[in-house]
Amino acid sequence: MFRPDWNRRMCSRRGHITYAPTEPELRRRLHTATAVGDAWRCLRCGDFALGEPHGSGPADEAPLVPRGKALRDLFILRFLAVERFLRGLLIILAAWAVWKFSNSQDSVRRLFDENLTVFRPVTDHFHWDLEHSPVVDTIRKTFDYEHKTLLVVALALVVYALVEIVEAVGLWLGRRWAEYLTVVATAAFLPLEVYELTEHVSALKVCTLLLNVLAVLWILLSKRLFGLRGGVVAFEAERHSASLLEVEQAAGTVPDGATAAV
Repeated sequence: MFRPDWNRRMCSRRGHITYAPTEPELRRRLHTATAVGDAWRCLRCGDFALGEPHGSGPADEAPLVPRGKALRDLFILRFLAVERFLRGLLIILAAWAVWKFSNSQDSVRRLFDENLTVFRPVTDHFHWDLEHSPVVDTIRKTFDYEHKTLLVVALALVVYALVEIVEAVGLWLGRRWAEYLTVVATAAFLPLEVYELTEHVSALKVCTLLLNVLAVLWILLSKRLFGLRGGVVAFEAERHSASLLEVEQAAGTVPDGATAAV
C-alpha cells in the first residue's frame, strides 16, 4: 500500500533543515564531506543536504522539527484551520447582513411584499398557498424582530466569527491552546447542530456535524488533551522522540535510504 513520505514531501517544498551540534561525536556523525562540499543531515527527512547548517549549538537545543506522524498531524490541523477561517469569514458576512437588515427593516419588508405578488400567479396555478408557506412565514417572522434584538444577534455572530478565526490562526501555528479552544468551542455547538438537524436535514448540515465530531475526537486523542492517553507528559515525550531526539538517533546510524541532497 502506498504511503506518502510526508518528510521528503515537505523538504521538497520548504527545503531541508540542518543542524550542527557542538558535541564532537554527534557533529562528526551528522556531517559528511563530498566532492562538491560539506553536507549535513536533514533533521526532517534524514537525507544529507549540501551547504552550511542552518543552526548550531548543543544537541538539546536543536529545533523541534515536525516529522513523520507529527508532520501528518500538522497537515490535518492546517486543513481544519483553513475550514475554521473560511467559516469565520462567512459568519462575519452573515453578521454584516443582519446589521444591514436591522437598519432597513421596513424597506426590506415592503420590497419583499411587493415582489411576492410576482410569484402569486404561478403558485396559484399549482394550488400552493404561498402566503402561508414555511419559508415565507420564517422570513416574515424576522421582520417582527426588534432592532435591538437584531443588533445583539449581529454582535453574537461577530464574537463567534472571531473565535473561529482565533482557532484557525492557532491551529495553523500548531499551538496547544488552540487545540483546547477548538475542542471546547466545537463541542459546545454540537447540541445546536443536532437540534438543527431535527428541524431540517440537509447534506451540508450532516457533513458539517460529522466533520466537527471527527475533529473533536481526533484532536482529543491524537493530542492527548485533558489527560487522555497520558496527557501532556506523554504528548511531549512523543514530540521529543520524533523531533529533538532525532539528532541523537541520527548520530547512531544512517538509514539505508539516506542520500546526499543537492
